[in-house]
Amino acid sequence: MTGLVVCVAVLAMASAYGVLHRQRSGRVRVRGRDGEKRLGTAELGEELGPRATLVQFSSAFCAPCRATRRILGEVAGMVPGVTHVEIDAEDRLELVRELDILKTPTVLVLDADGRIVRRATGQPRKADVIAALGEAV
Repeated sequence: MTGLVVCVAVLAMASAYGVLHRQRSGRVRVRGRDGEKRLGTAELGEELGPRATLVQFSSAFCAPCRATRRILGEVAGMVPGVTHVEIDAEDRLELVRELDILKTPTVLVLDADGRIVRRATGQPRKADVIAALGEAV
């Protein structure tokens, strides 16, 4: 009987964690002191977009990173003055640590001055990325 109770409890906790993780993953939000940080050409290796920049931190074996690359590329193509920059997290560990990137993909939305206005951890939805650009432009 005790084994059954333990199994049910573990399944309930795992299910609750899964639901919470799914709800939070990919959400675009403001986080802590991100707004105080600015990124430029030196950090990104590319020019900032005239209106906004979508910065994606990826890794080689990350399946959601490929889908995120496609989404951000589409959004950057739709919105004039928006650039998409992809950074290999494994090659830029110092920057990853500085920005507290814990998971790939992580997307940062920068305004024209390179200030971080939004962040998404996990694969964001296209509509959420477009909405986050409203804050940046």
